Amino acid sequence: MMKNFKYLFLILPFLVMSCITTKDVRYLQPSESLVINEEGLVPYNIPVYRITKNDILNLNIVTTPKGDAAQFYSSYNTSGSTETPTTNNVVRGGTGNNSGSGVGSGSGNGGNVNFYFNGLKVDINGDINVFGIGYVKAEGRTLDDVRKEIQDKVNENFQEGKSEVRLNTNGITYYILGDVETTGLSGEKVAHKNSLTITEALAINGGLNRTIDRREVVIHRKLPEGIKIAKIDLTREDLMNSPYYYVQNGDEIYLNTRGKSLNGFGKDPVQTLITGVSVITTALSIYLLLKNL
Repeated sequence: MMKNFKYLFLILPFLVMSCITTKDVRYLQPSESLVINEEGLVPYNIPVYRITKNDILNLNIVTTPKGDAAQFYSSYNTSGSTETPTTNNVVRGGTGNNSGSGVGSGSGNGGNVNFYFNGLKVDINGDINVFGIGYVKAEGRTLDDVRKEIQDKVNENFQEGKSEVRLNTNGITYYILGDVETTGLSGEKVAHKNSLTITEALAINGGLNRTIDRREVVIHRKLPEGIKIAKIDLTREDLMNSPYYYVQNGDEIYLNTRGKSLNGFGKDPVQTLITGVSVITTALSIYLLLKNL
């Protein structure tokens, strides 16, 4: 019987190879290729978001309490809402959220009905139609560029300095898609922040479990020219130099399952041990059965 334990030593290397090491799960491990400046800091490499077709934008025009601009813009934005705070009139050209209900939240059907019907939509020509102003080119431009053009149009009709145009997306909307063991992480998310890193996005949503391959995270980024596909390695510190370290509005983040986890190994040490013992026991049982035939 003791000689049968030689099979255990044959399978042990396989069990060791199937185990996940700390290098597989640690985020942003030291890398010699990390670029830092003379002050020892990692430079920001935040890409500027450029508007694409089918985006939905939120337009607010803030005026003085009794300005003519407030009366004009409240009359044309019948689908929006007009609020009268103590200091300013805020006239909204789009209300609601373009997705979700808060940081890290997701909605089952995707998007938000109010924002869809009341927001400014970028049409197939890449334009937005602002009533009283007309069509404004939006595709491929930054939010600030479009805002300044609308502000100039408003200043042509009303006294300069008496109104302020605010144009935004409703935060950063992104999508996470993983395997069946990351159902709590997968979904449509929205973060009401000016910038969001990939590590922040994952932290907001509870982080990654051991089944996810941190070295093969795929990002689909929507650009005016089309969709760009990139792979990032969450275990490398030099990821902070990449523009894909920062999540952009509309990013789709795909989490791949480790090959080790698909066969039952690599999820955690106890499960790997149980699976290995089961394999050895089954192999010995078959061997003894065949031997006694």
